[in-house]
Amino acid sequence: MLINDAFAQAASSTAQSDAGWVTLLPMIGILVLFYFLLIRPQAKRAKEHKQMVEELQRGDEVITNGGILGQILNVSEAYVIIEIAPAMEVTVLKSSVQTLLPKGTLKSIEPKNKGLKSKTTKSATSESNKAETVDETAEVITAEVDKNIEKK
Repeated sequence: MLINDAFAQAASSTAQSDAGWVTLLPMIGILVLFYFLLIRPQAKRAKEHKQMVEELQRGDEVITNGGILGQILNVSEAYVIIEIAPAMEVTVLKSSVQTLLPKGTLKSIEPKNKGLKSKTTKSATSESNKAETVDETAEVITAEVDKNIEKK
């Protein structure tokens, strides 16, 4: 009778250890899913951004993380000098360049801005008119940039 009890206990302990591995399978599956849905795409985007930043050169048209559009005048080891308006330059970190725009994007936006600027000087008599004109300018620029990015 003691031998039968010993065999029964040994059999139940191996069944319990097998059940332990089965309970870990969903956790392992979740970790694999987490890797493929979150970690891998983020690493891919970071690699593409790093490559884009390394390939920046004079004359490229870019958007910074702050939303500033401009043309690169000079590229150094860690910094980029961007012309954001005629005779107006800013120096930013290379890593703060968010998007490389297709060539000619800034020129395609410029005539529309000039029309809006003249509208601003003529009709902006109150603060609300100024705010509306700024909103219109932002919408025009955003639409034009989106069109050019889609073409790319």
